[in-house]
Amino acid sequence: MSQLGFHFNMATCIGCRACQIACKDRNNSKVGVLYRKVYDMESGTYPNPRIDHFSLGCNHCAQPKCVANCPANALYKRAEDGIVMHDKAKCIGCKMCLWSCPYGVPQYKEDEGKAGKCDLCADLMAKGEEPACVSACVMRALNAGEIEALRKQYGNTADVKGLPSSSTTHPSLCITTKKR
Repeated sequence: MSQLGFHFNMATCIGCRACQIACKDRNNSKVGVLYRKVYDMESGTYPNPRIDHFSLGCNHCAQPKCVANCPANALYKRAEDGIVMHDKAKCIGCKMCLWSCPYGVPQYKEDEGKAGKCDLCADLMAKGEEPACVSACVMRALNAGEIEALRKQYGNTADVKGLPSSSTTHPSLCITTKKR
């Protein structure tokens, strides 16, 4: 199996939220539902304050807690590419996936009474196109593809301050951090 995933470059992200907006538009999400969210992390003190931005969608983890804890088997990991998919027809709206994901990625859609999440724009990827978030990133801080190739190019870092330990779910994510 070829595992697909994301690379995120914290060093170039400017926090513009173009990725977040593109994802929201692509999924026609209602107010408050974000499958990809940009977080601002402030640190330091005067005279050396700093702000880092982190764009987070589904990490299509090797050991996804959302899949393991879904009582309706509405979440599953596709064998051919490792994408964590959501079967809306099976979803019972129990919110277990929301509570299980250490990254807080699945979202509850009040109007449907069901959950939803990033699917790495699987339909676009199948056509050889980039996910909406990746193509919208003006700074090219996001990449998607075979995770081992991304790790070979960008490194193995998947742990940064503010995120749960990667040992919890083994996310298909690699991060380029800012130099301190």
